[in-house]
Amino acid sequence: MGDLGNSTVDFHPKKPGMDKGDHEGDFGVTVEELSSLMELRGPEALQKIQENYTDTETLCHRLKTSPADGLSDNPADLEKRRQVFGMNFIPPKKPKTFLQLVWEALQDVTLIILEIAAIISLGLSFYQPPGGDSEACGNVSSGAEDEGEAEAGWIEGAAILLSVLCVVLVTAFNDWSKEKQFRGLQSRIEQEQRFAVVRNGTVIQIPVAEIVVGDIAQIKYGDLLPADGVLIQGNDLKIDESSLTGESDHVRKSIAKDPMLLSGTHVMEGSGKMVVTAVGVNSQTGIIFTLLGAGEMEEEKKDCKKGKQDGTLENNQNKAKKQDEAVAMEMQPLKSAEGGEVEEKEKKKASVPKKEKSVLQGKLTKLAVQIGKAGLVMSAITVIILMLYFVIETFVIQGMTWLTECTPIYVQYFVKFFIIGVTVLVVAVPEGLPLAVTISLAYSVKKMMKDNNLVRHLDACETMGNATAICSDKTGTLTTNRMTVVQIYIGDQLFREIPRPDQINPKIVELITSAIAVNCAYTSKIMAADKEGGLPKQVGNKTECALLGLVLDLKQEYQAVREQIPEEKLYKVYTFNSVRKSMSTVIQMPDGSFRLYSKGASEILLKKCSFVLGRDGEARAFRPRDKDEMVKKVIEPMACNGLRTICIAYRELPADPMPDWDNETDIVSNLICITVVGIEDPVRAEVPEAIRKCQRAGITVRMVTGDNINTARAIAAKCGIIHPGDDFLCMEGKEFNRRIRNEKGEIEQELIDKVWPKLRVLARSSPTDKHTLVKGIIDSTILEQRQVVAVTGDGTNDGPALKKADVGFAMGIAGTDVAKEASDIILTDDNFSSIVKAVMWGRNVYDSISKFLQFQLTVNVVAVIVAFTGACITQDSPLKAVQMLWVNLIMDTFASLALATEPPTEALLLRKPYGRNNPLISRTMMKNILGHAVFQLIIIFTLLFVGEKIFDIDSGRNAPLHSPPSEHYTIIFNTFVLMQLFNEINARKIHGERNVFDGIFSNPIFCSIVLGTFAIQIVIVQFGGKPFSCSPLNVEQWLWCLFVGMGELIWGQVIASVPTHQLKCLKEAGHGPDPDEIMDEDLAEDEDEIDHAERELRRGQILWFRGLNRIQTQMEVVSTFKRSGSFQGAVRRRSSVLSQLHDVTNNSTPSHIRVVKAFRSSLYDGIDRPESRNSIHDFQAHPEFIITDSVHNIPLIDETDVDDESERSNHNHVRVALPVTLNCNNNAAESRVYLGSSVSPCPVSPLHSLETCL
Repeated sequence: MGDLGNSTVDFHPKKPGMDKGDHEGDFGVTVEELSSLMELRGPEALQKIQENYTDTETLCHRLKTSPADGLSDNPADLEKRRQVFGMNFIPPKKPKTFLQLVWEALQDVTLIILEIAAIISLGLSFYQPPGGDSEACGNVSSGAEDEGEAEAGWIEGAAILLSVLCVVLVTAFNDWSKEKQFRGLQSRIEQEQRFAVVRNGTVIQIPVAEIVVGDIAQIKYGDLLPADGVLIQGNDLKIDESSLTGESDHVRKSIAKDPMLLSGTHVMEGSGKMVVTAVGVNSQTGIIFTLLGAGEMEEEKKDCKKGKQDGTLENNQNKAKKQDEAVAMEMQPLKSAEGGEVEEKEKKKASVPKKEKSVLQGKLTKLAVQIGKAGLVMSAITVIILMLYFVIETFVIQGMTWLTECTPIYVQYFVKFFIIGVTVLVVAVPEGLPLAVTISLAYSVKKMMKDNNLVRHLDACETMGNATAICSDKTGTLTTNRMTVVQIYIGDQLFREIPRPDQINPKIVELITSAIAVNCAYTSKIMAADKEGGLPKQVGNKTECALLGLVLDLKQEYQAVREQIPEEKLYKVYTFNSVRKSMSTVIQMPDGSFRLYSKGASEILLKKCSFVLGRDGEARAFRPRDKDEMVKKVIEPMACNGLRTICIAYRELPADPMPDWDNETDIVSNLICITVVGIEDPVRAEVPEAIRKCQRAGITVRMVTGDNINTARAIAAKCGIIHPGDDFLCMEGKEFNRRIRNEKGEIEQELIDKVWPKLRVLARSSPTDKHTLVKGIIDSTILEQRQVVAVTGDGTNDGPALKKADVGFAMGIAGTDVAKEASDIILTDDNFSSIVKAVMWGRNVYDSISKFLQFQLTVNVVAVIVAFTGACITQDSPLKAVQMLWVNLIMDTFASLALATEPPTEALLLRKPYGRNNPLISRTMMKNILGHAVFQLIIIFTLLFVGEKIFDIDSGRNAPLHSPPSEHYTIIFNTFVLMQLFNEINARKIHGERNVFDGIFSNPIFCSIVLGTFAIQIVIVQFGGKPFSCSPLNVEQWLWCLFVGMGELIWGQVIASVPTHQLKCLKEAGHGPDPDEIMDEDLAEDEDEIDHAERELRRGQILWFRGLNRIQTQMEVVSTFKRSGSFQGAVRRRSSVLSQLHDVTNNSTPSHIRVVKAFRSSLYDGIDRPESRNSIHDFQAHPEFIITDSVHNIPLIDETDVDDESERSNHNHVRVALPVTLNCNNNAAESRVYLGSSVSPCPVSPLHSLETCL
């Protein structure tokens, strides 16, 4: 208790805080104090820590935690912390209640029209015209009073209302179950999100929601921080805080300058440990969320669910302001306990500035609008013709005059015509489309889980079916990501297998051990195998694990070295990033001098070596000639065997004068090369087969890797990405950049178009190259098919490419949080073959929707024409409003369920992808639709005009108002429905296959729906009576109806026999949006984002909400961070907003780069340019812009590098067909590494440097 007493005494200055502290479970600090501490940044924060706690050690002490060992795993203590400081989740908004969903479904325009018509009809049926004598009104009402039928006049209105209710309930139920499914999916994603914390001195992974205040969390490159904290140890840590501040430059964090880490920000470089100080609603993210939540409540009295509200708002604001939207949504890493489905989903929708509407949605929306317009025209014409016919018949031919007492009767007629018109409209509008899409996608997503695909954006699954290109990473996706050192060059000898320790000079062995143990992240380690006889478990970075494995193979102990030099004692760390392609660590020796250990890509690090260790362990000069020799004899043969080559080097630095640690170029130079190792990462056994399937399915697989070109080419050949004898390109990132940029260093689409069609391997590529390639392929118009590109990625730097791609796949095991955030689908087993499954499911979704369309449009065409012509010829639709609604229900809900749940087959992979501009309705489908429509129309008109003679019954034509249902019209209705049922079986095949029953029993849902519909139809006909305008039929009539219905199947075979290519007259329908439309859409990009999961809000509301939300968010963000920065911070934020507005205004102009330059000079003298995260500039600017923005003025490792590379890049790719055995020495001459070049560094674009060098 002594400690505690002291801490309370220390605490005297803050009297109220102390009392609260006592109540708050005896911690020496309160939630409020921690919250106010976390609002500060930089020097102010340090000052506050010093004033209140003297240093971070004391802060840990007050939080009763140990910086080295973390918390104890005592459940009581953890529970107490949760009670005092809160839990690490932000409560989600409540899901919509069923009633709210019902209310939403009622907003449907056609349903509203029907409701109005039904109510008018009801009202008029109860209205008795005065003076009972209706003779004066002419014969219009004759027969109406038969058997007191007038009393039953209300039935039609009531029946319409009832069927509207049915449709509404079904829609609401679907929405509800969909939301439930989403929540389930979400909670699964959340359970999988874990974070490394230290408890009882060991590092363990715990679910994010279990993190408590006082935990010591280990943070590393690629993490999304789950809570607020204070840094207690860090190496070269850089954080992307744009999600909170809107500023894109990475912020350096260090204990001495700025130790404050905030939840929702991304670790872009480095590693470290932090003590967690705020979780859940008390963290900065949580506070903003709560503010937003409160604001929304006030603004939005009718509590729109987050989905519609934030989602739509966020989407719309995406373009205009990444900053505010990011604050609102993107940073939410803290998941709620019961699955914050909504925030998660919204965050994804918001934070991923989605490409145009997904391909399918674009086509569907367009098609639905076209059909709807046609239906509207038809229904309007129907109503007008009926009214004119009635008026002329009554007042002209019969010469009646309009009497006031007759008005209600006439009005009743008009209402009846109106109802017929609306019915035509109802049947014409395919409101089942969104339903079919949703059911199909939801079903696929659920099943894809089993195939190791965790889908985060529903539409990704359907887009995947259209994929024409996959840009895949090499490591971990195509290979097993279990790396081992298999060859080593050491002491002038090349060992093809790991040597025994006695074969190497002991001095060198010791050096290797220290170099590897110290200069690998301490989070990387090798653990004992899980099961007896298994391989040891690799934890952390796999390349580093391979090196640690080498130390163990040399019978040395890396752990002993690490215990001697713990992480806190490392003097300086230059962490690995995609620009450096190397990692260096400085330690202080006992005599006060320094030693630097470095490891990295061999061709990059060798350039910085001036010495090499000989067999005796002594350093000797390493001349350019020796380097060439080494490249030829050691590195290239290793690379040609598909090995990744890593060079390990070191350097001694004096203590006096003290080196300038910020001048990295000088520090990491004149190194002494210890060894070059070849690391093998075997290709996954199932990958070559998966790639073969992709190629057969018309999908081009490209490998984009950071590895050496020879290694990449060897692995690509093993995987089957390149085949000897094919015409393909393999090139390095530098060469790629040289080819696609013009003289000014700007990227040009025409130049990309010359490269990408043949490109198969892009090696030594930077994240920017990957993004450029993906963007270039997507924007390309040289092939008649627009390309749909899928990308795989696992690193933080893959984020931009994953976002840009049509479908981004992140790795579930090796992927960083940042990559997962940017992706659409997470591969839970990191395996390329799972992508093939995703393609299969995607194509299946597309086909399911086409099947549904084929079925639906046949019914639409027939029903509309029947209602229209029937109404015009007989003044009454043969199909009544209620019957039409039932048909609509079969067509929409049931058919979408039945056809959307067909399981995929391997046959789907035997055809080419549809691509972006392919129509939804192919010629074959058009042939089927029109063919079946003709058959059905012939049958129905035959029944309508001569049916009474065939069946010898009373004619139903020209029946007066309120007459009882006739057998004649019942037969028409029954035949119509049965034809649809059998046509539903025909609709299962859309590519003209003959066997429509193929695999029908593998889909129990389909069978049960067809049989169920049939059963209900019997009930309706036999017992539906007046409400359904049905009169019971006898067995013979039923058999005839069934017989005609089955005729559909035979007719289907007849249609299949007609060759499609001879029907030149058939048009396809449902094309994707035209290119010019796409341009318009791009400007209004997310404005009309139609997510079939959430029906879009009206345009006006959108603008209104958007305005409110922007103002509100900006105010909150400003006030939340008001206290944080100095004046300069404010200037930055102001300019950030300006630059975002500028982004918007300039989005349509091609002169991005000029804009950036102008802005640079005017606004940002001395300040790095903050730009919005989804600005296009950072990928179209010169390379040096990117470097200055993303890495604080770290020069390229060795700037001569740029020149040498560009000088030799002409020879870099081999276009010649490779012989089967890759004889890399052909290449050796070409890709020689010129070292020791004396060209002055030119930090401009590669092209400039090329000119200067020449």
